Amino acid sequence: MLSISGIGQIALPVRDLQRAIVFYRDTLDLTLLFEHSNAAFFDCDGIRLMLSVSERSEHGHPACLVYYRVPDIAAAAETLRARGVEFEREPHVVSRLPSYDLWLAFFRDSEGNRLGLISEQARG
Repeated sequence: MLSISGIGQIALPVRDLQRAIVFYRDTLDLTLLFEHSNAAFFDCDGIRLMLSVSERSEHGHPACLVYYRVPDIAAAAETLRARGVEFEREPHVVSRLPSYDLWLAFFRDSEGNRLGLISEQARG
């Protein structure tokens, strides 16, 4: 019987590991857990994010979209902009739900992977 209990790790392909480490550690403020071989591992609130260099061609392009949860999307976007991040889509409401508005924003990391910010803003 299968019993999936959550996500343990997300892997993102990178071309330049050291450049990616600087982006995720210094720009996104993620904690670098360790480096091993051609990979670096970060903590993202209990989910491990693995950045890895792959020699295989099918892994040589942006592969998935990771959404980072933030409490205040406008403040998070402002902080990232001050650190040199350019947004492809500025923070915007994508859905108005009964008790909150769902906000998203999109940008790219140093390796071309598209990333998102996601925030649930309570309505008062």
